[in-house]
Amino acid sequence: MEEQKNNYKWYLLGLILITNIIVIAMPSMAMSVLSNEVSHDLNLSVVQVGIVWGIGSLPAVFSSLMGGTLGDKIGPKKVIIFSVILIGLLGAARGLVPNYGWLLVIVVLFGAFLPFVFINGIKIIGQWFPDSQLGVANGFITMGMALGFFLGSIISASVLSPWLNGWRNVFIFYGVISVFLCVPWFFTRSIPIQKSASGHSVSIKNSVGHVIRLKNVWVIGMIMFCMSGAIQSVMGYLPLYLRDIGWQGFKADGALSALNLVSMAFVLPMALWSDRLGSRKKIMVVGAIMAIIGIGLLGIVKGNWIWAAVVLAGFMRDGFMALLLTSVIETDGVGHVYAGTAMGIINGIGGLGMTLEPAIGNSLAVNWAGAPFLLWAASALIAMLLVYFLKAKRKTDIDYIEMENVAA
Repeated sequence: MEEQKNNYKWYLLGLILITNIIVIAMPSMAMSVLSNEVSHDLNLSVVQVGIVWGIGSLPAVFSSLMGGTLGDKIGPKKVIIFSVILIGLLGAARGLVPNYGWLLVIVVLFGAFLPFVFINGIKIIGQWFPDSQLGVANGFITMGMALGFFLGSIISASVLSPWLNGWRNVFIFYGVISVFLCVPWFFTRSIPIQKSASGHSVSIKNSVGHVIRLKNVWVIGMIMFCMSGAIQSVMGYLPLYLRDIGWQGFKADGALSALNLVSMAFVLPMALWSDRLGSRKKIMVVGAIMAIIGIGLLGIVKGNWIWAAVVLAGFMRDGFMALLLTSVIETDGVGHVYAGTAMGIINGIGGLGMTLEPAIGNSLAVNWAGAPFLLWAASALIAMLLVYFLKAKRKTDIDYIEMENVAA
């Protein structure tokens, strides 16, 4: 029985990886590398492109909490099945928009449900994996996202767009595949919803009330705001910036792909190292320093030095995020019971950063094309400083609500 459970948790992890890659990462990154085609077809300015790229994260500020608390209330499996269908349909609808206004509406609706999938995937990991494997499991999830970003950036504009005859059909293609992913999720097993001693499910109101009193949740949220805002902004602006300074389209998209590739390559070693070292903070600080230097240099260096800056910016980017996600579940008073609610709050705060920073940074490009990178490097610096305020998990967790035993 224990061996079957051990094998099944890895199957679930694999399904989460595939879902994140196909439903979230590739369709999201496609918007960045296809932005040149979209802007020409819909006659968008650089600032409007930045708004489109960033505004998809705005609804996450509000919807993340809903997705997380629903997962805690009714179970993550049901939330994921509903979400992949809706995300697929909305993602495909991006290819049908007639103008800038409709594009904004669809992008906002599309972005509203992306956190539902990601957050509840993290909750499932917390349910099935022991503490000693959480770092590695979240490392795999983050690596999967990086792989999706890499594939989306390398094939969406250069391969899929010519093959499918334009950016509109690329979005429709991603949407159709996403919808079909509800099928394997329908047949998955899930851990029964945890209940209190009274026999009732933990209420959404009590979950939110409990989590918002945890200081560590707010610290992680602010780190997410600063680092996610910086990363999201760089990924959206980099292809446009490189084209603006004279790089060919394939080479510009290749730089973004390289950033995602190097990040993907090092996320698992970082996760394993943190599990063995027993300290997430030290590695996160090192990762943040490298991101700060790399992002800052992108706006200053020229020629082949840009590749070096790209490598620095991406070297520990996803590893940093994997450790930050692990810190959520490891926070005293959260665990896998409140993981959905905690991730909802944190993801919402991060979504605000991903909404504001691209548009603010892109607006600075009017005077100097490299200026946005300095702003985003400063944001990453603030994230690094906030890491010092994270509290490590105590050796013995306190149970805040008496839970019934659950069957695996």
